[in-house]
Amino acid sequence: MTSHIQRRRRPLTLFAALTVLGGALFAGHVAGGEPAAAAPVLPAAWPAEADGFASVNALGQDGTYGGRDGETVTVTTEEELVRYATAEEPYTIRVAGAITLADKGTEIRVASDKTIVGVGTGGEIVEGGFFLGEGVHNVIIRNLTIRDTYDGEWDGKENDWDAIQLDGAHHVWIDHNHLTRMEDGLIDSRKDTTYLTVSWNKLSQHNKAFGIGWTENVTADITIHHNWFHETQQRNPSADNIAHAHLYNNYLQDDPAGEVRSAYGNWARGATNMVLENSYFENVRDPYFPDPDAQLVQRGSVLVNTTGRAETQGEGFDPGDFYDYTLDPAEDVPALLREGTGPRADLGTAEPVAEEEPDLVVAADGSGDHTTVTAAVAAVPADNDAPFTIGVRPGVYRETVLVPRDRPHLRLVGLGDSAADVTIVYDNSAGTERPDGGTYGTSGSATFTVEADDFQARRLTFANDFDELAHADQPGHQAAAPTAPPAAMSPPPPPSPSTPGS
Repeated sequence: MTSHIQRRRRPLTLFAALTVLGGALFAGHVAGGEPAAAAPVLPAAWPAEADGFASVNALGQDGTYGGRDGETVTVTTEEELVRYATAEEPYTIRVAGAITLADKGTEIRVASDKTIVGVGTGGEIVEGGFFLGEGVHNVIIRNLTIRDTYDGEWDGKENDWDAIQLDGAHHVWIDHNHLTRMEDGLIDSRKDTTYLTVSWNKLSQHNKAFGIGWTENVTADITIHHNWFHETQQRNPSADNIAHAHLYNNYLQDDPAGEVRSAYGNWARGATNMVLENSYFENVRDPYFPDPDAQLVQRGSVLVNTTGRAETQGEGFDPGDFYDYTLDPAEDVPALLREGTGPRADLGTAEPVAEEEPDLVVAADGSGDHTTVTAAVAAVPADNDAPFTIGVRPGVYRETVLVPRDRPHLRLVGLGDSAADVTIVYDNSAGTERPDGGTYGTSGSATFTVEADDFQARRLTFANDFDELAHADQPGHQAAAPTAPPAAMSPPPPPSPSTPGS
């Protein structure tokens, strides 16, 4: 495979595209906001199947797609979760709300061909975790908070209570989880577990974050990208005897005022061959280093207030020989991962969204009822008392749109496969002159404005492509950008660590 490595480029100037004045629910993508440093650009849509080594066809498995081919179920109890997770058949298992396991430290045994995904930001496994044994494959664990088996034994020698333990599994994707305050490891990848991708997770308030190895064989292929290691002491990760370990765009952060002191960062142990790219190390001791027989190639990472070892040796490997991937600039990683890691409201929705037949269709090529969204909104009956759906076919619609107060219960649905297929865009800014005199101001600059109650939008991109550089002398570059950061967990941390372990 030819190497295909790209840097995600942010628009130089994207401003708010959307103003919400009435009750509204959005499930699309808003492109815009503050300048790049203050508004990280997340992917337009999160993938449904794994990337990295978990996407590679091997060992009789074609990538990692979990329970895609089976029934979708929603669970709210431990009994239901165990029933479907251990079944022979494929399942997509939505975890709705917090499930506290009856026996503290229980690790639910997961069978092959499963997706276990939290519903929005509310799916939690409390006082327990998951175990994937020898030969288990094609498993996705996603969008969950797994927490709180910690029972006061900081070194984790008495209780093997992990958030996720893998013993000889393959083709596993661990994505968008928050793993915190467990008694032993947050992730233990053991005994030749391979074709594993760990992405967009937050690992926090813990001693042993992510250990890999417990084997003399050098066969495992593992990708670790876009993870935030925050206030974790050791195994960040420690990576022992990995044939190909690809680490990129991770954020290792030690808070000097916090109660957990990092022992080290990325450690290539044994005969590991590690490639480390565009990561960000902040206040970390020994950010990266190899054992005598290991290889560690580093390029593009940022070190801030670090001490100790930052060492490389060997020639490494080219990850692009195995899969395509995209590098974000290392300097963008802290903002990107603070915003993008952990459970997200746009993943694991409680029920499949019904595909209702649109009442009106917008198509830029004239094949629908209207060629603009504005015209379709105007055609909605005034003061309607029932949901009214406008479907928008793929294309770019350059216009500003107002949903007035007398058009409630409107559903605006993109008819493409993802939010990226349908874009509503314009380029007004606060200082742009209005045709009738004056300027638009912040709230008036939005591409899409909603005044009506009970508005919903999905599979759409709302954008503002105002070119700030081309209008450098114009006053008033800002625009409204309503945002709601994910709910933050602020639990008390565990006791201060004692002597670091391996």
